[in-house]
Amino acid sequence: MPVRDRNQSAQALSVHGRLFLIDCGEGTQYRMVQEHVPMMKLDSIFLSHIHGDHVFGIFGLLSTLGMKGRQIPLNIFAPPSFGPILKFFLSYYGDGLAFEIRFTPLKMKGPETILETKSLMVEAFPLNHGIETFGFRFLEKEPPFNVHKEAIEKYGLSLTEIGTLKRGEDVVRADGSVIPVAEAAYKPFVPRSYAYCSDTAAFPQEAQWLKGTTVIYHEATYQEELSDQASMRKHSTTLQAAQVALEAGAQKLLIGHYSSRNNDCKAYEAECRTIFPQTFATSDGDIYEI
Repeated sequence: MPVRDRNQSAQALSVHGRLFLIDCGEGTQYRMVQEHVPMMKLDSIFLSHIHGDHVFGIFGLLSTLGMKGRQIPLNIFAPPSFGPILKFFLSYYGDGLAFEIRFTPLKMKGPETILETKSLMVEAFPLNHGIETFGFRFLEKEPPFNVHKEAIEKYGLSLTEIGTLKRGEDVVRADGSVIPVAEAAYKPFVPRSYAYCSDTAAFPQEAQWLKGTTVIYHEATYQEELSDQASMRKHSTTLQAAQVALEAGAQKLLIGHYSSRNNDCKAYEAECRTIFPQTFATSDGDIYEI
């Protein structure tokens, strides 16, 4: 339900220069303008399910992209039930769109890769929400090694030898001498990952599917005292979200999708922290760096 100073579900995720939109609730395009998120650079849109608070902004966003003259294709990953919605949009408002919409219906029963780039893999997996609903996990690929500049000068490395080190292999020269990769090169970062889980009731496989995820965003619609409501409406409580993060071994938990009856987001955070201390209650406009 509408709440003052709290908008519907939508997140922008930037990974190595690629911009992704996760869910597109009512007013998303306005929020993108306000937060200076460059909508024309959108690579793909991921829709968890077709409940209105997650998709009512999609018509406006697609129309605006058309009016702005977008020409490059746009990927949309969503449940099959989004297909008729997209067909309706295109039949009434698709004239003049100069870009292709590539819709991929999600039908998996467990985690599957739905998108892969040079530096990233995206998985989708089913959630437990009564209707077709999916979560998404974005996994950075293992980066190639970087070669220390000092090593290039010290050993007089050739381009071929630099390539060998970047692949993570020792350099073995004709005279039998070895330049170990552990000495001459390094990994620029440890691969990071981000998972988006909204909306869902608790289910046994979730933490297993999210094992090792760096940062998890998880809905926490209800505080624990309303666990009966959460179960009935197929949502999660604060403690259930925190338990998922704990069992998955996450470094950080972000929570959101609060009940419209509660304006005290810090109370949600406090409950989660009794199980998972690195919990942060999100607010509109927050920016997190992973």
